[in-house]
Amino acid sequence: MAEEDGLFIIRTFARDTDARLAEAVLDANGIDSIIVGDNAAGWLTYFNALHPIRLAVKESDVEAAIVLLDGGTPAGPPETQ
Repeated sequence: MAEEDGLFIIRTFARDTDARLAEAVLDANGIDSIIVGDNAAGWLTYFNALHPIRLAVKESDVEAAIVLLDGGTPAGPPETQ
């Protein structure tokens, strides 16, 4: 991720698997993301209720990432034939 871009939390999750799935969707579409959270390697899963797992992306990717995770297709360059 570029140093000049700040990170923005775009989603929070109660379960690690949901966060990882969202991260995979973004990765498959070329959007770098990072998961921020700690549940002691799965031993203290109730931590997620107190401190949800957060998914962050670069400022420049916020809009496209939200559209993707909402089930849409991000606007890209016009297709040429």
